[in-house]
Amino acid sequence: MPKRLSYFPRWLEFIAAALGRGLYRVRALHAERVPATGGAILIANHLSYADVVVLQLACPRPLRYVGYEEEDSPRFFKVIFRLAGVIPISSRHPTEGMRRAIRAAAGGEIVCLFPEGHIARTCQLTEIKEGFALVARRAGVPVIPAAIDGLWGSIFSFSGNTYLWKSPRLLPTEVTVAFGRPLPAREADAPAARRAILDLSAEAFTVRPGLQRHLGREVVRALAKRPGRIAVVDRTAERRELSAAKLLAASAVLARRLRTLAPEGRVGIVLPPGAGAVIANLAVLCAGTVPVNLNFTAGPAAQAASLRLAGIRTVISAEAMRGRLPAFPWPENTLDLKTELTAPGSRPRLLGWLLAAWVLPNPWVAGALGLPRVGGDREAAILFTSGSSGEPRAVVLSHRNLLANCAQFGMLSVCSPGTVLLGCLPVFHSFGFTVTLWFPLLGGRKLVTSPSPLETRKLIDAIREERVSVLVSAPTFLRPFLQKARPDELASLRQVITGAEKLSEALAGEFQAAFGIDILEGYGLTEASPVCSVNQPNPPVPTASAEPQRARKRGTVGRLLPGMSGRVTDPDTGAELPASTTGVIGLKGPNLFAGYLGADGRIAPELEDGWFATWDLGHFDAEGFLRIDGRRSRFSKMGGEMVPHGTIEERIIELFALSSAEGPPVFVAGVADEGKGEILVLLTVPELSVAQVRERLHGAGLPNLWIPRIVRQVERIPLLGSGKLDLAAGRALARAAAAER
Repeated sequence: MPKRLSYFPRWLEFIAAALGRGLYRVRALHAERVPATGGAILIANHLSYADVVVLQLACPRPLRYVGYEEEDSPRFFKVIFRLAGVIPISSRHPTEGMRRAIRAAAGGEIVCLFPEGHIARTCQLTEIKEGFALVARRAGVPVIPAAIDGLWGSIFSFSGNTYLWKSPRLLPTEVTVAFGRPLPAREADAPAARRAILDLSAEAFTVRPGLQRHLGREVVRALAKRPGRIAVVDRTAERRELSAAKLLAASAVLARRLRTLAPEGRVGIVLPPGAGAVIANLAVLCAGTVPVNLNFTAGPAAQAASLRLAGIRTVISAEAMRGRLPAFPWPENTLDLKTELTAPGSRPRLLGWLLAAWVLPNPWVAGALGLPRVGGDREAAILFTSGSSGEPRAVVLSHRNLLANCAQFGMLSVCSPGTVLLGCLPVFHSFGFTVTLWFPLLGGRKLVTSPSPLETRKLIDAIREERVSVLVSAPTFLRPFLQKARPDELASLRQVITGAEKLSEALAGEFQAAFGIDILEGYGLTEASPVCSVNQPNPPVPTASAEPQRARKRGTVGRLLPGMSGRVTDPDTGAELPASTTGVIGLKGPNLFAGYLGADGRIAPELEDGWFATWDLGHFDAEGFLRIDGRRSRFSKMGGEMVPHGTIEERIIELFALSSAEGPPVFVAGVADEGKGEILVLLTVPELSVAQVRERLHGAGLPNLWIPRIVRQVERIPLLGSGKLDLAAGRALARAAAAER
């Protein structure tokens, strides 16, 4: 007799299995971890109504599900519950359902429940309830964690803020179910379950077939699918619209030139945000080489070091940029973008590629460019870290890294289809490189470009005239909007997303009061391609009986993106700490790089068992929201205590009612001291005295260790071109102030 797959009647099991396999192509990872005999509690994330189907298709044993059933539940669901042998739990009789689940597990069945208690209306894992642990302990059985990946975006999920009413996928959906090692009942609690499910989610996301593809090929295919759509609106000088076909054709023509002019492995790009930067980056990829966007706001020494480290002998730029940057160490083979695009013979080639984009199937267009199907872990780009704490380092990003981060960001509700995205961050900035370059090209969002985040008036005009709906920026670049923008000029903005530096409560409050827009704070690292987490708008409540779900929390940087896991470790010993304890943030996921480029041209491995230890300190709360407490370099170890510079700055701003509109008003740094070991120095733009600072901070209850010993007024707090604090310059000013004491 054939093996029983579920608790459905056999005729219904046959129909459900056939339907499920027709809709979903299910891959099971580590199914052997499910015990062959004996009872267990299986827990998993809950993304859609189809979760029960794919879990049962992946699991080698029948699953006894636990589900919520109320008096007013639709009769259809009640019938399905009875046929499938579901253990119902209701608000009227919750204990009876729990008893039945305990008896079933103790009797040798695998009881499956979803510890979130509901279908998540975001793509992220929400708060885990402890009920599953109680059932496991009472039944004396282990807990098997599992993670489902691939169902967000299906018609049975809440993507697009609705169930069912959206276009179905035409091809079978690729779904992965990863099973974890059984957890003993005594060790199974909500934090352990959350960590296990996130680890498994990262593993399942990493094996997505689409992440093996070639970034350039995927962008070309996306452009050729809809050749007539406006892909880029360039507002660098005069307004220019570029259709997807024109963008593809220009990139293809330049790629042909580069195969002859720059056959080496990497090509530098020195261009501001705009159509030119988009064309140059895509052309370099299509030429089979690697784009390296160089920081033209850094000093000549850092720029020369970057060229040398990446082995760059060819740079693409523009005549205007060369005039603005006379001190830049331009290599001999510096190409002018406009000259190369208008070289003799380019026009007929441009027309030929335009025709191909309109006529040929999109895979043929990519094939005509000679683009490989597989990119995977091969090098796709190099970005240099900002250098806020020292010399810049070369971060090597793969095709998998960039495709993964674009897919992860695209699952969020902040940049839904139809978004008009403003790209003003430098392309050498990791957010500018991924979120406002590759992401809109891959996802079909319209990109409006402006050459500098500092030209606030131009940004305001672009938002108003182009009906921009999403602005991605840094707090430093948002502050001038408070003085220069009217509310009606920003009326089209749905979301303002910020990262790169901490968003102050003062700026968030002022922006909301002035424009009625809540800034959504996120967190990213160049090493993570870069987006790691971001707050989202709270999803709507679909029915009167449904509970609200939270997707954002003030003071946090949101939950980790789908496919990512996080942990917290001790900064001194490296030992893992409870997630709710402040420590070094560790990250895992397919968007994490492999390592830095060494002086010998080889990649120095940076990950340990798949984990990247960031330079940031923080912790996770029970709902999975990440709170950044500061950078390791922005703490002082004094008297055995970690003293956070950023927190002291926030309290001073609050207690003295300082404005952040013109830039950071204060900066705290630790300076070596012969008598004390280390003392705190406060740099301040407004005039403050040591006595005033001590009195206010003492009155607010801050300990003596947290009170700066030296206060020095400065004209401005140093910033980098990316908008982040220039820590090296700030510390130099603090050391000088201490030396003059």
